[in-house]
Amino acid sequence: MISIMSKYNCFGCKACYSVCPQNCIDMLIDEEGFWYPKINMEKCIQCSLCEKICPAINVYNNKKAYSKPITLAAWNNDRFKREVSSSGGVFTSIAEWVLSNDGIVFGAGYDSQYNVIHKEASSKEKLDEIRGSKYVQSNINDTYVKTRYYLEKNKMVLFSGTPCQIAGLYNFIQQDYANLYTCDIVCHGVPSPKVFNKYKKMLEKRNNSKIKKISFRNKKFGWKLFSVSLLFENDTEYSKTLKEDPYMLGFLRNYFLRPSCYKCIYAKLPRVSDITLGDFWGIDNKHPELDDNKGTSLVLVNTEKGREMLDNCRDNIFIKQCSLEDAIAENPCIIKPVNEPKLRKKFFEDLNNKDFEYVVKRYMSPPSWIKKIIIYARNLLLRKIMIIYK
Repeated sequence: MISIMSKYNCFGCKACYSVCPQNCIDMLIDEEGFWYPKINMEKCIQCSLCEKICPAINVYNNKKAYSKPITLAAWNNDRFKREVSSSGGVFTSIAEWVLSNDGIVFGAGYDSQYNVIHKEASSKEKLDEIRGSKYVQSNINDTYVKTRYYLEKNKMVLFSGTPCQIAGLYNFIQQDYANLYTCDIVCHGVPSPKVFNKYKKMLEKRNNSKIKKISFRNKKFGWKLFSVSLLFENDTEYSKTLKEDPYMLGFLRNYFLRPSCYKCIYAKLPRVSDITLGDFWGIDNKHPELDDNKGTSLVLVNTEKGREMLDNCRDNIFIKQCSLEDAIAENPCIIKPVNEPKLRKKFFEDLNNKDFEYVVKRYMSPPSWIKKIIIYARNLLLRKIMIIYK
């Protein structure tokens, strides 16, 4: 039977919940808004399946992964699909290839209350629901079970998610299915659904209306200065750039990530999935010709299946091979987790005991002009030091 001794050792992937033959595992939400398994000892038969498939206890290693992935800059040749995607729209092209083969695609989307959940897409219309970044931990629900069902029916399946979710899936299915393709992301960490819910309620109150659409990566100011955009039922709109929006500022400061994210064992090479997708931050420094500020995807091809996926999309996407070292330089989460801030514990204490507007003002506000000047001067000094030592 699984027992969580430390919250740093649970990803919330729900693999244990999905595999239990007695349905004796409940996923309970803690004071930070994350779910953890709770065993009903009266129903437990001590089969230990939950421990065997836990990706924190039994670390999944992709034995078919290249020791060094093929590193690519890429984007979708369809301008609209690229525009509505978080970066270059490569995921859309891969997913459409799977759908064209009568396959199923799983990814993160919203339910009717704008909670982030994993869901399936069996058509291009449904694909819109799981396209784009969702900066919240997604609830896997029964998608592991559904994935296994489709695989056993010889359906092609593409499962996308965080590295730990992919590891949980592989441990859950316990077989090497030729018709399973996986895609993980360069993951900064998964934020608390509790913080996200408070953020939504705050904006609904300010706009005196319910949310009807959320976009975390609107490109109206360009890919590199993307904005968070929410539309409300009264036709008002909230739009702030990543440097202004409190939720994005708190996320980038690492305040409300799941504890396991700070010690992630899957932020490493080789990667856990067939293909890894992210934003190719820093591409303008090494390859300015590949940056038009419309979105450039970072693609790590990790396995032969990953190569197969891209080969079948070559007519739809632009591809340029790049250096892995250049990719890691601006995307360090490829090989290491983010740092846990010293004020994280205090953040959640205030979140649970004080008004959310207070929390926003203290932890999630843009830096003052004085602090901006200090940051600018520090970065300028560091750049000069680097030039001298070069």
